[in-house]
Amino acid sequence: ANRKIGIPCDAIVDHTSTHTTHTTNTTQHKREMSNYNQPRIIQLEEGWNDQIKAKAIDVLIDILDNNFEGGRKGFDPGEYIPIYTTCYDMCTQRSPYNWSRDLYNRHGETIQNYLTRTVLPALRQENGIQLLKQLRVRWKNHVIMNNWLKKFFTYLDRYYVKHHSLPTLSEAGLRHFKIQVYDVIKSDACSAILDMVNQHREGSVIDKDLVKNIVELFEAMGMGNLEAYTADLEAALLTGTSEYYKRQCQQWIVTDSTPDYLIKTERALEEERARVADYLNSESEGKLLNCVENELLESVELELLEKEGSGCRFLLANDKSEDLQRMFNLFGRLEHGLEPMASIVQKYITSKGDECHTAREERLKVEKAKEQNVDPEFISALLELHQKYLNVIRTDFAGHALFQKALKDAFVDIVNRKTGKYSNAELMSGYCDRILKSGGGEKLSESEVEGKLDRIVQLFSYLTEKDLFAEIYRTQLSKRLLTGRSLSDDSEKFMIAKLKLQCGTQFTSKMEGMLGDLAVGSDYRSEFDARMRQDNFSTKLDFSVQVLTTGFWPSSKTVNVVPSTEMTKCMGEFKKWHDSKHAKRKLTYMFALGNATVRAVFGKKSYDIQVATLQAIVLDALNGGVTYTFTELAEKLNLEEAVLKPLMHSLSCGKFKVVKKEPSGSKINTTDTFMANPKFSASTRKFRIPMASLDATHNVKRVEEDRTHAIEASIVRTMKARKTLAHQSLVAEVLSQLAFFRPNAKTIKMAIASLIDRQYLERSADDNGVYNYLA
Repeated sequence: ANRKIGIPCDAIVDHTSTHTTHTTNTTQHKREMSNYNQPRIIQLEEGWNDQIKAKAIDVLIDILDNNFEGGRKGFDPGEYIPIYTTCYDMCTQRSPYNWSRDLYNRHGETIQNYLTRTVLPALRQENGIQLLKQLRVRWKNHVIMNNWLKKFFTYLDRYYVKHHSLPTLSEAGLRHFKIQVYDVIKSDACSAILDMVNQHREGSVIDKDLVKNIVELFEAMGMGNLEAYTADLEAALLTGTSEYYKRQCQQWIVTDSTPDYLIKTERALEEERARVADYLNSESEGKLLNCVENELLESVELELLEKEGSGCRFLLANDKSEDLQRMFNLFGRLEHGLEPMASIVQKYITSKGDECHTAREERLKVEKAKEQNVDPEFISALLELHQKYLNVIRTDFAGHALFQKALKDAFVDIVNRKTGKYSNAELMSGYCDRILKSGGGEKLSESEVEGKLDRIVQLFSYLTEKDLFAEIYRTQLSKRLLTGRSLSDDSEKFMIAKLKLQCGTQFTSKMEGMLGDLAVGSDYRSEFDARMRQDNFSTKLDFSVQVLTTGFWPSSKTVNVVPSTEMTKCMGEFKKWHDSKHAKRKLTYMFALGNATVRAVFGKKSYDIQVATLQAIVLDALNGGVTYTFTELAEKLNLEEAVLKPLMHSLSCGKFKVVKKEPSGSKINTTDTFMANPKFSASTRKFRIPMASLDATHNVKRVEEDRTHAIEASIVRTMKARKTLAHQSLVAEVLSQLAFFRPNAKTIKMAIASLIDRQYLERSADDNGVYNYLA
């Protein structure tokens, strides 16, 4: 091969030798280069004294001590980077030349030494506001120092601190300040802050920024929480606040009226709220306001509410709406602050109701007239009283539940207290009748009628005898409807709808049935009139019949009077027509409920007289100038004495004496003689002759029976569900279920005894006060 290439063997040897020599020289060169690039070891004292301390720490301390003279705030990059590099190198050298632990310790010693030798002595020389100013400067300097040292020793935070789970440089700096400075001067600083706060409360101008800066220092000493602020400043602040407002309370309660006192209290609360916003921690607001509330409100609440000439009663009596609203808002801040106030409101409203009852009593004594079941003045006074204080509770007390209950409890007492012969249920129903009856005495627009009805239903809601009201109202409603004296169907329906909303369908079902009968009755009359015309039925009467459903209408006295011939003829025709439509229905004529218009001629003048059907029958009997004694008239008409006497009294002793009685007088006797009054004269052509009702306004016995049935049904319903129940529990359960009246415990006990006799219940063999249900 060598021979082919033409290269001599010695050339190969020489070449190899030359190559080997070159490789040896290259290795030696690399070793020399490696020794040249290896960094120099920095000794601890050399790095610390010559670089870090001399060029960074001493310079920084000098800047702080000279209060940043020349406008120097720190280090520029050219100064900062070499220091950082030195720290970095000292922390990254291999052991035993890694100075991380030593640098971390010296970082803390540097801060500690500066605080103890420079900062603390400077602070100890000051007190009061000067202490706070010096503390603000020193704290600000410490923050700057801590930040720069953190920058210089950043590499420690990144690795050494994390690896050894040590406090970060920032945390360590704060801890040193807390231990060396804060713990020493916190008490004096707190006292100085409290002095400034009290000066501010007295109206002096203070440096709010200074206080805010020191408060921020207290917050920072918590190391991420507010423990230091709460324990070292807030606790003393709250104590001082309580003491300050306790002194204020003692002064104001003597010199100021309740409204003036509350105005000052309101202002104090606003100022404390603003104080927190200006320079305190927001977490202190609730606690601080609570101190003010306790000292200025809770400690003297009853004294303020009951203060003579300016307390709650005085404000209510004089309609001091603004003061009442302020009182409500302030005492509403207390946990149970509104309860005494609501109690006073309830008692005051009750006292105003007492005045209404007293006025009614005095009026009944003065008038000395026969008491009637209508007293619009009394009911109007109650309505005005209720409306007034309902508005007060809605506007001044924001409709608060406590005050709504106070109003309810007051009016339950007022409305259910009986004054005079008639109950309030009768008076309220009579008031409704007066409004809803045409010619009732008040000329009101439709909206005014609905307004009054709405308010009377509000008053009705407090009534415990709702069933009695319903019975009376139904009787009066029937009279309005049957005599054609109802103001309007819409008003009647409006009232029934209000009662239905208040008490439910069961309460108003019969009333709605009465209106339904009238609606159907108009169709019946039209159909009957058409039938009479078709049959060419001839009569002098304009005859019509209103068919009523027995279950809907109040029971009424049945009068078996002998009607006139013409009336009997018409009645027969109607019966024939009605039987053809409803063969299984029985008709019973209620003459006491009907009405008629009689055309009467006295002398040369004719009159249209509106009377009841019974009155019309009597007038027809006396037609033509005939004369009858009382007994003869009773036999002719088949009327009882108890019915005929009020009839004849209305015709011969009233305002319109269309019948002449002999002997004359205001009392009807069985020996009297009656005839048409030939000398009768009236200024109006059309008039109405009222007649005393033959029925009571309500059937007391029926109401009592209905109540007994309701009580027994409630007892059975309860026992069926519970099976076994103690006496007191059963009474309480029954009372809670009865919405339309409130029986006493004795009545319920009697009902239980009755059910035991009828074997619905039995007494327990083990306990006589426990009942068992018998299926």
